[in-house]
Amino acid sequence: MMDVRTIEISGSGLTAAQTGAGPDLLVIHSLLADRAAFDAVLPWLAERFRVTLVNLPGFHGSRVIEPGIDAYADHVATVFEGAGIAPGATVLANGFGGTVALAMVLRHPSLVGRMVLSDAAAGFPPAGADAFRIMAEKVTTEGIASVATISANRVFHPAYLAQHPEAVDERRAVLLAMQPAAFVAACRTLMGTDLVPELGRIQVPTLVVCGELDAATPPALCRQIADGVPGATYVELPGCGHCPPLEQPEAFIAAVRDFLAAAA
Repeated sequence: MMDVRTIEISGSGLTAAQTGAGPDLLVIHSLLADRAAFDAVLPWLAERFRVTLVNLPGFHGSRVIEPGIDAYADHVATVFEGAGIAPGATVLANGFGGTVALAMVLRHPSLVGRMVLSDAAAGFPPAGADAFRIMAEKVTTEGIASVATISANRVFHPAYLAQHPEAVDERRAVLLAMQPAAFVAACRTLMGTDLVPELGRIQVPTLVVCGELDAATPPALCRQIADGVPGATYVELPGCGHCPPLEQPEAFIAAVRDFLAAAA
């Protein structure tokens, strides 16, 4: 059985989980899935790294913060000192976590040695931003359970949901454990974020992985990061949605294996 330790980051209000041994790997989850989305790949990662899975604001006891991508980036950056993560660590992030990781490497470039970004965006077009506005409004007026079905359909694709109808209830359970104010703050943060013009400043090796059927962050937005970050590599997973470590763990490991081997 894996030894997974829960830790509190002193002075920041963030919580995290740590397991494994070796070089440091910081994992940042999506808005629509908590750190458990990495459970299927965590044993493989922990054989190679000391893995720190940070809980974004509102998840598993991490305190809520005000909206703003710079605020989120600076907040998550405190995990490095607070959890004893060495500068130059590898960051693996999904969804909103990937957007936070991009902002963090731009604001704190010495902290990150390399990045794997799964189904993340540097910014959203008007239709994408409007989806976050709608979700924020629904949570504000109807409660967080009201977006469970929307969330499930953004994380997964119709074929997956047809085979796994329980996924909607699983998303509902994740969301009900989250503080509604944090969900709204994250949605407002994503609505106002545009890091696309700054991607050329990123100087760390970057791998972008994207599910072919991702409805939350379509491949075009993932390719935008790969095209904008100098030297970045893009890998697309056929028949996969927004969260490859959750939906296709073996394919995800195959996609990141060689890239992570350079840091292990």
